[in-house]
Order: sequence, then C-alpha cells, then structure tokens
Amino acid sequence: MSQLPRPVRLAGAGADAEQACPLGVCDGSGWILGPEDVARPCECRERRIARRRARGVASTIPRKYRTVSFDAPPVSNMERDPARAPVYRAVKEFVESIDERLTEGEGLWLMGDVGTGKTTLAMLVSKAAVEAGHTGAIYSLPRLLSRIRRTYDADAGEQSYLEFFERLTEVDLLHIDDLGAEKRSDWVLEQLYAIINERYETQRSVVVTTNLSQEALEEQIGPRTVSRLVEICGDPLPLFGDDMRYAV
Repeated sequence: MSQLPRPVRLAGAGADAEQACPLGVCDGSGWILGPEDVARPCECRERRIARRRARGVASTIPRKYRTVSFDAPPVSNMERDPARAPVYRAVKEFVESIDERLTEGEGLWLMGDVGTGKTTLAMLVSKAAVEAGHTGAIYSLPRLLSRIRRTYDADAGEQSYLEFFERLTEVDLLHIDDLGAEKRSDWVLEQLYAIINERYETQRSVVVTTNLSQEALEEQIGPRTVSRLVEICGDPLPLFGDDMRYAV
C-alpha cells in the first residue's frame, strides 16, 4: 500500500506557519511531505502568497494607486494617445522585466507637464516591484525632506538619521515623486546628492517623476545629482499634453 503524504513543518516557514491550513491538508506551513520525504506545495500556498503580496501593496502603495492597471483607464488611454504611447510601452516593458531591471539597478525617469500620468505610471512600477517580493519606499520630495528633518530631533528609540538614510539607500526600489519641487538650498542639494549617489554606487534602482526639464532640474538639484540619475535611469521619458485630471 502506498504511503500517504503527511503534513510537514519546514524550517523558515515564517508567518505562513502561524495560521492553520484553510484546506485542512498541511500543517500551516504551505508544504506537504510525501513519499521518500519529498516535499510538495499545498494548494493553500498560492493563496498565502497572494495574501502576502496584497498586504505588501496595501502597506507600501498609496490607496489611490493600489488598483491601477495597464488595462484600465486612465493608463489604458495612454496606449491610444500617440504622444503618450511610447512612454506607456517603455514603462510596461520595464514592469514586465521588473526582477531583471531591479537586479541590474536600472531605473526610470518620467518628466513632463502636470496631470499627464507620470505619478500613475511610476506607481505601477513600484506596485510591480512590491508584488514581486522586492522592498520599496515611496516619497514625494517635500515629504521625504520633511521626514529627514524629523530625524534630527529623534528621541531615544526613534529612527535616527543614519537608520533612515540606510533604509532609503538599501531598499530595492526608491520612488521619488515631484523631484525638484522643493526650494533650492545647500541642505536640499546635500541630502539629494547623498541619497542618489549612494544608490548609484551600490547599483540600486530609482524611479523619479518631475515637472522640470533636465536642464531645469540640474539648476534645481545640481548637475552632479542629475548626472547620476541619467546613468541609473537613462534619458527622461517625456509626458506632455493636457491635464488628464480634468478629463471626463
């Protein structure tokens, strides 16, 4: 008589092992040990992975962008717009090879007018990264700088400047929205250069959006920082046209 597969608790099962199998098949680890001690995934494993990905998206991506998709408006409208279609395709190709792109430390730079879809497209990249199991951090530039300032007054037990800087530079993908939106100062130039240069040297991906041209951005945040962004992200992807937020 053949040996029936039996549940097995695998080392390193993590959070998945904390809940019972909803199918009553495995021991909660998502794995079943069969004949000759060969483990195979339980049917509940895919469900657990899907839930974990959903939790990751919910905790990282702003609520407004959690359900955005290439196949639904407003993004799908870009594919039919001759002015925006090339950028749509470039971002979609990036997302479809997200693992390879992040491993290589490649990024994206979206530049253009207000309301043309830059942030939405950038959020699709961040969403794909999180769903693929990568770490990410998303900040608008004003919020990022405000968060850095708060670390200067951190009490004991709160995140220090060095700890926050390490988080910004060690995540797989750093997404900065509205780059160049802050008033220029030596302090702002120093902070941005330190972050971008560290990610440049460690070959970690960056996604940025800005309303400024490359020349204007050099004036705003400094040519050294922009030069490194060009090497990480390549040439900026231009998005110009009407503000889609006014479209019915």
